Amino acid sequence: MTQNEKEFTLGRGLSSLIPSKHQTVGMPGEQVVELPVADITPNPHQPRTDFIASAIDNLVESIREHGIVQPLIVTQSKTGYQLIAGERRLRAAKKLGLTKVPAIIRRASEQQKLELAIVENVQRSDLNPIERALSYKKLIDEFQLRQEDIAKKVGQKRSTISNALRLLNLPDDIITYIREGRISEGHAKVLLSLDSEDLQRQMLEKILLHKLSVRETEAAVKGKTKKQGNHVQKDPHLFEIEQRLQSILNTKVSIQGKKAGKIMIDFYSPEELDDLTSVIEGNGR
Repeated sequence: MTQNEKEFTLGRGLSSLIPSKHQTVGMPGEQVVELPVADITPNPHQPRTDFIASAIDNLVESIREHGIVQPLIVTQSKTGYQLIAGERRLRAAKKLGLTKVPAIIRRASEQQKLELAIVENVQRSDLNPIERALSYKKLIDEFQLRQEDIAKKVGQKRSTISNALRLLNLPDDIITYIREGRISEGHAKVLLSLDSEDLQRQMLEKILLHKLSVRETEAAVKGKTKKQGNHVQKDPHLFEIEQRLQSILNTKVSIQGKKAGKIMIDFYSPEELDDLTSVIEGNGR
């Protein structure tokens, strides 16, 4: 699968709701119509909760000069129309004082509304890691989708979905730092390798105080692990092998023993275990 193919995999049902970049804006038989802004209500399933004011202002200026190039996508509701895709365009239009906006009217179930909103934002990298994780969780909790189903719908590997959901296991205060962009998703994954919330918060303080990169954070965590392990320094060769395995498997790996011992591979869901098994068997995607 090429990068473009992966980027625009919409899953069954979604391709009828949003066009790929190779399609025209409307589907056969559809028309772009002008709808009153006042008649359009926001999508209750909108996964994006953090809208940066400066980004909206930039969009306002773009619309002021060029108009709304890409129509909104809406579905009919009892009181008018409900937005499926185009939240920022609608906000910018309201800020600009427009009374009407171009839109395409489509039918969509509640699940499709959420799926489409996620796909639109994920493809444009508009969601922060926590918004993305909460969106996936909502698909699981409210629509009983499996991680594998979600992966197909958003064009991601199943392990990517699993790793995103793991972020929600962190303490609420650390989740807030991720949502605000004060630490990256890479930092968060390193924090997840620590065994307790206290250790996670201690490492968070070091990240913020010393402005540690993800690589520096990994090294700091490794150092802490060595100190806690009865002050036994790990053999450099074994440490190098651990690093290689972690890079290949994308999860925490620890090796115990020298001439004989055991390799411990962490996994955080049945789906991730399946993915790890596939990689080890040589069938990884």
